[in-house]
Amino acid sequence: MRTQLDEAMDAKLAQLTGAGGPLVLGSARAARDGRCLPVVTGVPETLPDYAAHYCAQHRDLTFLVAGAERLTFGAVHEQALRVGRALVARGLTPGDRVGIAMRNSPAWIALFLGVSAAGGTAVLLNGWWQGGELAAAVRDVACRLVLADGPRAKRLADVGPGCEVLALDDALPLADALAPLAPLAPLGAGEGPLPDVAATDHATILFTSGSTGVAKGALSDHRAVVQGVYSFLSQALVMLGIATDMGQAPEGQPATLLSLPLFHVTGLVPVFLQSLAMGRKIVLMPRWDAEEAMRLMAAERVTYFVGVPLMSYEMLNHPRRGQYDLSAVTDMAAGGAPRPVDHVRRIADEMGGPAPLIGYGLTETNAVGTGNWRTNYVAKPASAGRASAPLVAVAALDTDGRELPAGETGEVGVRTICNFREYWGRPEETAAAFTADGWFRTGDLGYLDEDGYLFIVDRTKDIIIRGGENIAAQEVEAAIYACPQVAEAAVFGLAHERFGEVPGAVVRVREGAELTADTLRDWLAPRIAAFKLPHRTWIVREPLPRLGTEKIDKVALKARHRALWADEGGAAG
Repeated sequence: MRTQLDEAMDAKLAQLTGAGGPLVLGSARAARDGRCLPVVTGVPETLPDYAAHYCAQHRDLTFLVAGAERLTFGAVHEQALRVGRALVARGLTPGDRVGIAMRNSPAWIALFLGVSAAGGTAVLLNGWWQGGELAAAVRDVACRLVLADGPRAKRLADVGPGCEVLALDDALPLADALAPLAPLAPLGAGEGPLPDVAATDHATILFTSGSTGVAKGALSDHRAVVQGVYSFLSQALVMLGIATDMGQAPEGQPATLLSLPLFHVTGLVPVFLQSLAMGRKIVLMPRWDAEEAMRLMAAERVTYFVGVPLMSYEMLNHPRRGQYDLSAVTDMAAGGAPRPVDHVRRIADEMGGPAPLIGYGLTETNAVGTGNWRTNYVAKPASAGRASAPLVAVAALDTDGRELPAGETGEVGVRTICNFREYWGRPEETAAAFTADGWFRTGDLGYLDEDGYLFIVDRTKDIIIRGGENIAAQEVEAAIYACPQVAEAAVFGLAHERFGEVPGAVVRVREGAELTADTLRDWLAPRIAAFKLPHRTWIVREPLPRLGTEKIDKVALKARHRALWADEGGAAG
């Protein structure tokens, strides 16, 4: 049954997108397949135009807070143009791939905007990866240049020929951090023209783990990314309009805490890029700590927070939570993984102001998908919510890609102009990711109820989601198999109270070899990112069970070892 909030949201959205509204709808053809899809019209269509427009509009407002450094929208945009001119002076041509490998910082943001202004394709490299993982991604998409902080530059020392790695000290004030680029483009230099950028030009490559175990580069054009921002902005304006109609319009500048990494699509699109249009202050947090997050939220009067469920869980259960005033926060949002049902209720009842919110989206959809808001979320805490109108359609699909009726489970499909264009250099995998009529196959299984609310029930891909971070089981297995003492291995997810899931492994040792769980972990540590390391490893001597096809029977292994894990009390952390 439709709720009062559903009705209010739909009515407000109709006002916003109707004739004379700020987000009038039109249509455009997707660059990937030429399909005509809804878009917001009368707005900047590319990242350079989008940044220039809104940074000028909010020029003197505080944009970034990073420790003692406070930067306005205008100041950050000036530095971004400085980066863009420097890259053009270095010979960057439109479409060239430029990697960014660093922690969250003002420099990261200025570099991203500068790469876009120069017509480059921003390749967002996972800062948690080890050297081999970083180098493989750089080579896969043929980066011409990687802009890295000190630790990541060291990891990229062996990236190979054809790619320059430029180290920047992002701990310095922004202008000083960009100094290695400055001699080629002094601040204020206007003689270096920046190229024109079209909506269908390449904009970003973000990496996503698939069932093959290989991190694939998901390429999006400018229209997909910018319209993704407007999809989120439309939802924010709907809720603002409802609050205003109720006499509860917020006062002052909106603010958000950026605790998610900027190389993740949620940190990039709904947090960073949406903040430009909203004139929203971003408080940067390079490393997660629940108490420091609450201190910053109280001190900076943060109005919106989004993180993986683990983050709000840790704040909710922190023994000193009551010392921090979080009443300015209107929404305590999460993405990347579901929240436990009790967690949803406790946010609503105990946090002293924030309402619970969850979103469902993917790297390939530029984070758009569904949203479950406030009282609707409390009423249906197991649901990811309704499709984010007006730009997104969501369906449960049968094996032939046909839409299923309400209540029937199928693969979740997302159709929107915000969808990515292709997996870089993987035409067959790109083709397999879409149905004939344009639905992106998410790899998640779910159903829609009679009110259009999505419920995720399983995954078709062999993916473990640890605290919102996707881990391909096959990638971890491949790393384990490279250990000389290993004969067989199987990796799967184990339930965990804090992280949702953690990797578990069953490993058979080669005959005559010696190996322990600790020595295997030490061997893996320099080869794969820390979040991918098995949390619990069972070392065995007997062959792993096999199916009739001679494949390892992971279903049986998972069932047995998940039961052992539960008996050990591992899920409680």
